[in-house]
Amino acid sequence: MLKRIVQLFFLIVGGMLGIFFIPELFKLLNIGDIPFFDKPYTLAILGAIILFITTFWLVDYIVGLIRWLEESLVKAPVTDVLFGSLGLIFGLIVAFLIVIPLDRIEFIVVNTVIPIFVTLLLGYLGFQVGFKKRDELVNLFSISSRMNKKKGTEDELETFAEKLKILDTSVIIDGRIADICQTGFLEGTIVIPRFVLEELQHIADSSDVLKRNRGRRGLDILNRIQKELAIKVEIYEGDFEDIQEVDSKLVKLAKLTSGIVVTNDFNLNKVCELQNVAVLNINDLANAVKPVVLPGEELVVQVIKDGKEHNQGIAYLDDGTMIVVEDGRDYIGKRIEVLVTSVLQTSAGRMIFAKPKLLEKAL
Repeated sequence: MLKRIVQLFFLIVGGMLGIFFIPELFKLLNIGDIPFFDKPYTLAILGAIILFITTFWLVDYIVGLIRWLEESLVKAPVTDVLFGSLGLIFGLIVAFLIVIPLDRIEFIVVNTVIPIFVTLLLGYLGFQVGFKKRDELVNLFSISSRMNKKKGTEDELETFAEKLKILDTSVIIDGRIADICQTGFLEGTIVIPRFVLEELQHIADSSDVLKRNRGRRGLDILNRIQKELAIKVEIYEGDFEDIQEVDSKLVKLAKLTSGIVVTNDFNLNKVCELQNVAVLNINDLANAVKPVVLPGEELVVQVIKDGKEHNQGIAYLDDGTMIVVEDGRDYIGKRIEVLVTSVLQTSAGRMIFAKPKLLEKAL
């Protein structure tokens, strides 16, 4: 059917060209009047036949191009097509307004070549701007619609004021986010981007057993948050095709939505701070609720292994906090009393430095 339409188009165009240009061609070739060729319909038929024969080999290529364009448009997300088309229309309107004054200039380059160039250029730029800025435009329209809907009561405005909490892959795999949501410490709407889900699925399909188990646990955690917990969960379907790294996409999404990135990735935490993006690190929360240990306090620990530095021993509290015991290598496998000397706390965790109390007594 499409091939017939293209052939019909060539016939119609050939007929129109035959009516206007075949008489001029006869004059150019000094051909006199030929019977039956002075009628418009005869010229139309002749032009249609000539163009159809000369362009017969082009039909299959044009049909293939149209089908490829059709498949590309069908596969493309509706937001890409919509905002690309709006940008193209806006660019053509601007080009039309610019070209109007040029028609008054009686110079062939100005009133013929420049309008074509301006139309093509602004149409292309309009399409590219609409296509590449689609996520920002979608966010702008969604914020406007939400603000219009939430102009009712004060409670609704407070609900809108709550920022979105955007989860990254590491915090989903970690598993503690579900318990935090269940306790009610994390309020507002939980946003799970589609590109995070794809990375999580890729990890769950990994050939490495450990990675595969972590990925499947992450999917189970998401299923629990969405179905069992009384918290609103939304899936962000958009993507940033010009950005490769998932962490960079999260930062971009947080900027566009004014949301908060929830993570336990130390490096992502630093990147968010550098780019002025709000971030919640659950390691910071875990450290905040741990018992406070001050220098000078006494603890009873079991030294289980040697440390990195010479003559050091390593012990752990019940909550997993690591204790570096100076001169503790000789006490590996024993429970001893230690005296806390200093505490180092970062987003990566808390570390306690201590020394055996037995040495303190001996001194």
